[in-house]
Parts: sequence; structure tokens; C-alpha cells
Amino acid sequence: MTLDPAAAVGMLTELVTQRTVSGDPKPQRSAMDAVVSVLNARTAAITVDGDRDGPHPWLLITNDAHPKAQRLMFACHVDTVPAGDLSNWQFDPFAADVENGVLRGRGTSDMKAGLVAATAAVLDAFEGGVPAALLLTSDEEIGSLGALAARHAVEECSVGAVVVPEATGNRVHLGHRGALWLDITTKGVAAHGSTPQRGESAIMKLVDVLARARDELPVATDAFLGTETFNVGLIDGGSAPNIVPDTAHVVVDHRTVGDGSELLSWWREQPEVDRVDARIDLPGVRTDGGNIWISELPHSVAREPVTYFTDASIIAAAAPGAPIVVWGPGTPALMHAADETVAIDELDAAIAAYSAVTRAWPTVD
Repeated sequence: MTLDPAAAVGMLTELVTQRTVSGDPKPQRSAMDAVVSVLNARTAAITVDGDRDGPHPWLLITNDAHPKAQRLMFACHVDTVPAGDLSNWQFDPFAADVENGVLRGRGTSDMKAGLVAATAAVLDAFEGGVPAALLLTSDEEIGSLGALAARHAVEECSVGAVVVPEATGNRVHLGHRGALWLDITTKGVAAHGSTPQRGESAIMKLVDVLARARDELPVATDAFLGTETFNVGLIDGGSAPNIVPDTAHVVVDHRTVGDGSELLSWWREQPEVDRVDARIDLPGVRTDGGNIWISELPHSVAREPVTYFTDASIIAAAAPGAPIVVWGPGTPALMHAADETVAIDELDAAIAAYSAVTRAWPTVD
């Protein structure tokens, strides 16, 4: 028995009303509890492991069917980015109301609709005796921290294939670039703002190195993953307008196709830079399109990777050899944007497609 359409919409509505912003574990735990409650209400055949009370909570939900068989895993994060300036929204981002066949609110596309569809498919698998698993993680948006905490459990789970139900408009994608977020600090010498020649501005040093980075960074290109990118996401420095700043800081977001070592070395070699620390270092992901399981999925496979990173960076290392696809309901352009929504038709289609995949999954021990 899977979730009927009304129950799926009800579950999605409940999840979207919960403000599960990354970095706040309490509402993320509540969202995980809501998923477990849905499963417990419909089947007794589940086992729940994990760390619910840690700083980056996670749960791994499995069944007892065919314990020696490889499992089909759905990997879902429950956190969202903040709603931001509410004046940019045309509706309440946490009302989770439905208008013209669209459910509206923060997290609908990224990725609570995917979580609902995965829950429905796993419920169907559990009821049918199919070896499956539902991984629930926290803090994906700030570096897949929940997935990292759960890595050892994934390693022990005997994973045969993985679906990451991020928003792809229900198209199947075979990977994504990695992410390397760097904290870069420059140091200067403080002085009175009226005599800047007596000091050394850390901000001007930072400006110089950032300007040079635009032309000199050793960005690489991969035939499938594309070209590495460079974005200045956060910048700060100084303490007052009339003081020459002695410290400045920037967070740079690189999307990588290799291991990021050349990018990291470039920053560390610049004369203006005092310190470089990696805030996030996640590898890229790619799955061979010739895999038999992928060839039998009920949707066509996109030629290009998704543009964002996912928990697949952690899962791929924990389950080497298991094919991983990024595939779920929702509109990629609405991820992290104001007026985020998901079409209920897409949710229903994802439930049907995922359930077809679970029913075709082999049950041989």
C-alpha cells in the first residue's frame, strides 16, 4: 500500500509548514519524526536506526525482508535554505497552500516533494517485501553534514542503487560537480583613516587577489561535469570607516570537477592571503549510463548533470559501485528562490515512477 494522492499532499503540507532551516536541528528532527509516523501508521515492518538527538540528526529506515539482499535506497534531506526577505514572496512561504494544482512554499521543490514521493515508494516496497531503505539527513544545504554523520550506516547497509529525489522535473540525471567552499583571510596593519599610508589595508589586499582570481584561477573542465566555477558568496572586513582594516575575509564557492587541490593551492600561494580553510569539500559524482538498472528506469536519462551538489557526494563514497541517480519532482529554477512551488501532478508522477522502480527491484538474497 502506497500513499494515496490526498495523503501525499497532506504529508507534503505538514512538512512545508515546518521551518526546517539548515543549522537548526529541532525542526529537522520533527520532520524526520513525521516521516517515521507516516510509515509506522501504515506498516509494522520497519527498523529505525540513526542519531536523532545529535547536532546533525539522521535516520536510516529499513525493513527485514531479504536481509542479505542489496537494498534500493532513497536518500532525502529534510532541511531547507531560509525563506529570506519575505517581501520578495507573493505568498506565505510556510502556509503550504494549494492554488491551481500547485503546492506553494519553501522546500516544496527542494526537496520535500521528493521526500514524500520517496516515503510513498519505500512504504510500497516494505509492504511488498522488497529490500529497501530510506535515508533521512539534515543540513545538506550547508555541506551534507547529516549525510556525513550517517556515512558509516550507509557503508554497512549493502546498498545496491540510490535515488536522490532532488528537483529535476522528474528527469533522471547521473551526477553533479563537487563543491569546495573556502574561507580566505587577508591581514593588514591598522591605522587612522586620515593617514592610511601608515597602515596596510586588508580589504585592498582582498580586492587585489579577488580581481586576479577572475583571470588566473586554474579552473578545469570535464567532458560530462562541465567547467569549474568561482563565486564570491560572503565578504567582510574592517571595523569602522575611519580605521584602516587589519583583517578581511571572503567565502568562495567553487564547483569542482576534480579534487580541488589545484584551486586550493592557487589561493594558498597568493602573497596577499594569510590563511585558507576549506569549509566544505565534497567530490563530484558521476554514474555510468550503461548500468542495467539505469537503462530500465521509467524515465529518460538527461545528457547533462544537475548544477547543484547533493548528499550523493557522501553516499557515493560510502556505497562504492552502487549506481546513483538524481531524480525527483520539482523545478530546479525554483530551488532557493522566492515563490518556490511544486506541481501536484509532478508529485503524483514521481510516486508512480518510484513505486514502479521498487516493484522491479530484485529480492534475491
